[in-house]
Amino acid sequence: MSKTKKIVISLLIIAVLIAVIPLFTLKGAEFGGSDDAGSKVVSEITGTEYKPWFKPVMETWIGGELPGEVESLLFCVQTGIGVGVIAFFMGRFVERSKIEKEKNKIQ
Repeated sequence: MSKTKKIVISLLIIAVLIAVIPLFTLKGAEFGGSDDAGSKVVSEITGTEYKPWFKPVMETWIGGELPGEVESLLFCVQTGIGVGVIAFFMGRFVERSKIEKEKNKIQ
C-alpha cells in the first residue's frame, strides 16, 4: 500500500471518529443554535428578557417567521454557492500551475 493511500485512509478514519464519538459521549446534551444561547446569556446578565434590535428582513417581507425547511434550504444554497466559488478558484490555480509547468518544459 502506498504512503498516500495510508494517509487518506487514516484521515478518513479520523473524520469518522470525529463525527461518531460525540454522539456516544454527549448523551442527553442539547444542541441549540448560537442565537438561543446568546439570548439566554444576555437575559441572565441583565436580568430582563432579551429583545432584538430589529426583525429579520425576510420575516418582514412574508409577515411571519420562516419555516425551518425554508431556512435549511437557504442555508444549503448559501453553502453550495460558497463551495462553488472556492472550487472554481482552486481549479483555476491548479490549471494555472499546469500551464506554467508546460511553458517551463517548452523553454
